[in-house]
Amino acid sequence: MSGRAQLMWDEAVTGYDFGQDHPMDPVRLALTRKLVDTFGLDRDAGVVSAKPAGDSTLRLVHQEEYVRAVKAASADPASADGAYGLGTTDDPAFAGMHEVSALIAGQSVGAAEAVWRGEALHAVNFAGGLHHAMPGGASGFCIYNDAALAIARLLELGAERIAYVDVDVHHGDGVQAAFWDDPRVLTISLHEHPRTLFPQTGWPEETGGEHAPGSAVNVGLPAGTGDAGWLRAFHAVVPELIADFRPQVLVTQHGADTHFEDPLAHLAVSLDAQRAVQTACHDLAHEHTDGRWVALGGGGYAVVEVVPRSWTHLVAIAAGRPIAPETVIPESWRREVFARTRQLAPARMTDGRWPVEYADWEGGYNPADRLDQAVLATRKAVFPLRGLLP
Repeated sequence: MSGRAQLMWDEAVTGYDFGQDHPMDPVRLALTRKLVDTFGLDRDAGVVSAKPAGDSTLRLVHQEEYVRAVKAASADPASADGAYGLGTTDDPAFAGMHEVSALIAGQSVGAAEAVWRGEALHAVNFAGGLHHAMPGGASGFCIYNDAALAIARLLELGAERIAYVDVDVHHGDGVQAAFWDDPRVLTISLHEHPRTLFPQTGWPEETGGEHAPGSAVNVGLPAGTGDAGWLRAFHAVVPELIADFRPQVLVTQHGADTHFEDPLAHLAVSLDAQRAVQTACHDLAHEHTDGRWVALGGGGYAVVEVVPRSWTHLVAIAAGRPIAPETVIPESWRREVFARTRQLAPARMTDGRWPVEYADWEGGYNPADRLDQAVLATRKAVFPLRGLLP
């Protein structure tokens, strides 16, 4: 297997644009790619553009009538009336919507194919991770579910066990729904508790369908959870389940909206902790999947301060050239940020919290602590279904 990482990229993905004032500003993608290039990571990770997902690929997850509806709304945005979730405030229709959504999906499918076939050890599509799209509808800024399509393509290619780990602040509901009753796919989502955040799903009791008990894992974190709690929850749940499941491929979603500056959610996680989880996912891939790792982006609405730094760290880790948190960001990128956004860019690749420390679950838990209650609820709901002690 090649040791080379691939960065999936096509400039046209920046056309995924719901319009002025929508939180999903495509400048976050352009600025991330520019920062990746500024650090020379495009030379460490070969840049590849995959073809858009065709209809047969889209139908691996999405219903045929939904794909037709997306095409119709894409050709005539004014005709979208909210049916299939299209033409809503969250998912307004725009010209070319089908084409760019299929292109983003194609990059994630291409990443999965490259990793499975041994053309790359790791592959990153930070434009992907659109995890809310359902088989029959758009949701939460997501038209086609590229993460689910990448997993479905891996199954089509012969993979028998795939683990999906989602650390976006929002529940990975669309991916869970796509594989709810499929024991070949283990979906793990750490997210802000559904009581306080869209999509109001991802309760610990959601553990998979009749034929796949224990295949869905949900950790609903209390609003306000910071670095130590977030990392404690991740390490209390994810590594043990991955080791038990023995996946052949690890697919991860790295929404940057857990950050304390994100305007749409209520966790208090730093860039340094996000980097620590990215590193942990990389290490889990090497421990359990012979390094086969597909890493995706996701949410993230602090489009200057957070997203480009977080996903540049992700690309750097995948490329085998991690960037030290205290690294100064080159002035050329900061000028580019100001020219595009009239905002001042961050000066360093850190929030100043490195190294991030947390208390390991094995040291015991506090039944009165809200974070520990959340972790324990998940362990009690899922671990016995998998033959593990809660």
